[in-house]
Amino acid sequence: MASFEIQVPKHHSKANPRQPVKLQVILAEEENPHPGVNPISWLLLTSLNISSFESAITCVRWYSYRWLIERYHFVLKSGCGLEKLQLETGRRIEMALATYSIVAWRLLWLTYQARLHGEESCESFLEEHEWQSLCATIHKKSPPPEKPPSFREAVRMIASLGGFLGRKGDGEPGVKTIWLGLRRLHDISETWKLSHQISSPIEPP
Repeated sequence: MASFEIQVPKHHSKANPRQPVKLQVILAEEENPHPGVNPISWLLLTSLNISSFESAITCVRWYSYRWLIERYHFVLKSGCGLEKLQLETGRRIEMALATYSIVAWRLLWLTYQARLHGEESCESFLEEHEWQSLCATIHKKSPPPEKPPSFREAVRMIASLGGFLGRKGDGEPGVKTIWLGLRRLHDISETWKLSHQISSPIEPP
């Protein structure tokens, strides 16, 4: 660990004075990497106060979440289209951001939950008419199975609605195809629900 200061440029306007920025440097390198794999080497700059080994470890741990944070913002920008909303006031932007932040978090949770706990039932995030309509649409047959699919199976089926091909070398679906699939599933499941309500006999009062 080390620290240094970034000085104010000499040509900076004196009418708007600025102060030097104090930064601390952390060099984190992986020990004993797997054979044939390049070791991780991160040179991090931070304005946080790093005064101990424990605080340096905390900073490195936060940085290790960078990819997940980038995916979260990718969902906000590309999936939810936050930058295209063209809202007129800051208050409306804040309200939209609050709503879409929940959507983005939910989507990331689905993506990684399917990879970590894929054997669990999909009933933790899909209602009965949703997984039934999903199975019927994907397998092109009705009635749907009696038991709900697993978490991983359901997410892969949802992603297939969004363009995921599921070939042998494709790996697990990403947030983009899952997001597109969820949007399609909403329409499919609502149509399914409505059609079954119409076809069900109406009980006399």
